[in-house]
Parts: sequence; C-alpha cells; structure tokens
Amino acid sequence: MASDPSSRAEAADRAIDSVSVLSEDSRRRMFLFIRRAGRAVTRDEAAASVGISSKLAAFHLDKLVDAGLLRARYEAPGGIRKVGRRPKVYEPTDAQITVNIPDRRHELLADLLLDAVLTEGADESAAEAAMRAAEQRGRQMGRSARDKTRPGRLGPERGLTACERLLDEYGYEPVRETPTQLRLRNCPFHPLAAKAPDLVCGMNQAFLSGCLGGLEVSGVQAVLAPEPGECCVRLARSDSDRGDQTAEDR
Repeated sequence: MASDPSSRAEAADRAIDSVSVLSEDSRRRMFLFIRRAGRAVTRDEAAASVGISSKLAAFHLDKLVDAGLLRARYEAPGGIRKVGRRPKVYEPTDAQITVNIPDRRHELLADLLLDAVLTEGADESAAEAAMRAAEQRGRQMGRSARDKTRPGRLGPERGLTACERLLDEYGYEPVRETPTQLRLRNCPFHPLAAKAPDLVCGMNQAFLSGCLGGLEVSGVQAVLAPEPGECCVRLARSDSDRGDQTAEDR
C-alpha cells in the first residue's frame, strides 16, 4: 500500500471537513477565485471578487486557512515593498480533496497495474503479471500489519478478526456473518470491476489472498462469491480446515 491506513482515515476526515468548509457560497467562490488567480491575493481582492465586506471576507478566508485549503502570509502584492504594515495575502495549498462514499481505491488498482506492467516477466501474460503484483502487495500489507500487532498464531476465527480490523481500514466494510466467514460489503474497485470483472475481481482475490498470507492466517481462503453491490470476494474457512478448530480459535 502506498500509505498507512490510519493516515488514510485522517486524510478522509480532513477531506470531509474541507468539503464542509466549502459548502458556504461566498467562501467557495473566494477559494475558486484565489486558485485561478495564479498569484497571492489580498483580503480586499478576495472580498471584491464576491461582493462582500473585507471584514466578512477575513472570517471566511481564515476558515479556509484552518481547513488547510489556503495558506496566508504577509507580503506586498506584486512584490513591491512599501512603508508600513504589509497586507495579508492568501494563496492555495497543494491539498487535494477527494471524498468517496462508499470508499473507493482506484489509485491502488492503478498502482497495482503499473507494477504489473513494469515487472512483467517474459514468461507471463499481462493478466498473470497483474495477479502476481496484487498478491505481492496484499502480502506486504498483511506482513506489515502482523509486524505491528504481533498477534501470534492465527487460526480461522482469530485470523478473520485480524482481517476484519485491517480490511475495514481499507474500505471493504467487512461484516462477520459467522465466526468463520467474513463478508465484504463494499468493493473498493467499483465501478471499474464491472468493466473488466475477470481481471479486477481476480486481482482483488489475489490481493486478499496475499493479505491472508502476510498475516499468516491458517485455515482461511479468499473465495470468489459475487453479490450485487458488494465485493466479489469473501473470506471463509477453507474446506480442508473444517471441523479442525484449534484452541487458539476459541
């Protein structure tokens, strides 16, 4: 994964806050004016762009600064220094606002496909390279989670509990249907999965299988079980492990 899931959750919270800040009409219009200006903008210029007082504009601009959408500094516009206090100017930050409800991870899918293209072997097809890249990334994710939590031996039930926590952070919306089956209510790759189900669902299954491997969960497999509006994969006790519950699972 490109980023830590806790960081992703914090970024999502910030994005929602930013969208809330931009819901006010004058504030949103000033933000767009400043972004399009291509230079630092004074409070008076921002106020004039939407036809409000400078005092009210200052209130809205400070809200945008607090949300991380603008940065403020004191500098004479045009770089011309004059005697006296320099005016406060505003310019956009590099913040990108992305809010997806339910959660989507299209950038992850793109990253996996890029890995596949860059590492495709002479004896591999493009699809095989994509499955391999997905499995390797999932294994890295699972191994990283295991190194952080050090859970010890993970049989089916405890292993699915570990998966439930991890996959919730990555947008799968897991639901524990039974002690040994985890249903994934959300497909992070929707609607792209609908355009190429064999490829995307296969990569998803490989990714989740890799996750199980990295976490070192025994007796659980990622199986294709498509349901309308849900993830195409479920995590369930493997057939070979049924009836063989260990003490660690109790």
